[in-house]
Amino acid sequence: MQAVRKAAVILRDEATSLMPELLMDCKQIDWIYNPLEYAWAPHEEWIHRFAGNGAKTLLVGMNPGHGMGNTGVPFGCPEQVRDFLNITDLDVHQPPRTHPKRVVYGLDCPKPEVSGRRIWSFLSEHYQSPEAVSKDIYIVNHCPLWMFNDAGQNITPDKLTGPAANQLKVICNQHLRTVVTEMGITRVIGVGRYAQRQAAAVFNEIDVDWVPHPSPASPFANQNGGADWRAAFAEALRI
Repeated sequence: MQAVRKAAVILRDEATSLMPELLMDCKQIDWIYNPLEYAWAPHEEWIHRFAGNGAKTLLVGMNPGHGMGNTGVPFGCPEQVRDFLNITDLDVHQPPRTHPKRVVYGLDCPKPEVSGRRIWSFLSEHYQSPEAVSKDIYIVNHCPLWMFNDAGQNITPDKLTGPAANQLKVICNQHLRTVVTEMGITRVIGVGRYAQRQAAAVFNEIDVDWVPHPSPASPFANQNGGADWRAAFAEALRI
């Protein structure tokens, strides 16, 4: 869908333009990657193949981690992007500055992302094909930037303060509203409370729900071998 692609281009370019100010304003972060820049080819493929198939439910994550940081796909655990979504053989470049602990390997990255594996393996089991998923569900991140400190630790957007962080939230909210409007989304599900709060602040005319985050750092996500989280995810999706 061209409108969704255009919105992603605007988000990509505005977020990149804001990165120097974020690094000056926000003492919590020392490094910023923008996967919409260096992993644009697989992200564009994700939009092209899956944004126009009729989904009315939008899953909203917080910001990229290791998965999207390598693949350009929201919650894009590399193995799931290759084997289930069949997004392969596309160029992923390097950020302008690369932290030695956050090397970008691209679509061939051998390291899985647990959160993305949990989401996409559940969806693949239920829907059988990515096209079937995309008739019901589409996925975006609220913030496009992967950020960390000098030690290489992830810093999430909720930790940022200052004028540049406020401006980042404005452009992220505008992107989210455009996706919802252009796709005719009728229901938004935040993956984790932060994403839910951001979406709820943007929309009062549609349902905004939440599902616990599937991160391995979450005790709930690990309970009973992940079975409790899968049950909560199924309930949130109403499937």
